[in-house]
Amino acid sequence: MSLDVKLAASTWLWMSPFATENAPELFSTIKKLGYDAVELAIEDPKLIDAKKIKEYLSNYGLRATVCGAFGETRDLTNDDEGFRKVGLEYIEDCLEIASILEAGFFAGPMYSAVGKARLVSAEQKKREWERAVMGLQKASDMAQRRGLQLAVEPLNRFESDLINDVDDVLKLINDINHAAANVCLDMFHMNIEEPDPESAITKVGSKLTHMQVSENHRGTPGSGGANWGAYYRGLKKIGYRGVVSIESFTPENQELAAAVCIWKRFAASQDDFAKEGHDFLKKWINGDYK
Repeated sequence: MSLDVKLAASTWLWMSPFATENAPELFSTIKKLGYDAVELAIEDPKLIDAKKIKEYLSNYGLRATVCGAFGETRDLTNDDEGFRKVGLEYIEDCLEIASILEAGFFAGPMYSAVGKARLVSAEQKKREWERAVMGLQKASDMAQRRGLQLAVEPLNRFESDLINDVDDVLKLINDINHAAANVCLDMFHMNIEEPDPESAITKVGSKLTHMQVSENHRGTPGSGGANWGAYYRGLKKIGYRGVVSIESFTPENQELAAAVCIWKRFAASQDDFAKEGHDFLKKWINGDYK
């Protein structure tokens, strides 16, 4: 039996940052490749005219999901209150875009800055955990007022020292204790942190709002060592019916390549990456994943 999901590709696969002016050509490509949706990676909300984007989505028959980019100034756990304020303002800007686009949720590792991986004292970790909880309670209120959810994403240990696996994120969600606070899972991080992806997905259960997929090396789905069968079985067990989105990155943008450590191409072109990934995922969601 097949998974009842929609397939999406991230704008990060082609460019960084994404802006409104890129939408018509990129959406046309994504639609021609057979995708149902596009995952909009919002690095700078000022580059996004949500009403125009919504019009372009309608023109090409696509739906949108929205995820965020959390650099060092967007950090809900920082000792500097100014950084925490900037982080919340950014989340609210992205939620407003998601609301206009009727995306349903905003996803990402919004508890802290990406790349914040240190050995800190138990006291410091407790302070940062409490700041993350408090900040995301406020963000959850913002989301709820707009009829949206937060999809909080764990990152691997090399990118975060706070939330690395499903146990961490579920503890965070439990402490936030808000109906709008849910979970996004990313296969790339899970391939590092989860010994049993099927059980991890099952543990998250109905809290799973969004699923990002990637090979263990961030390459084209089906070209690496990821245990796609385990992910299929986990999603099938929990009756997941959301979007499954390819998240990878282009090495052509040097700033982004450095951030995610992608130095070479995984396919002849990014369009080829997206096409080959879509072809594999169509078979995978139909149970042909071996």
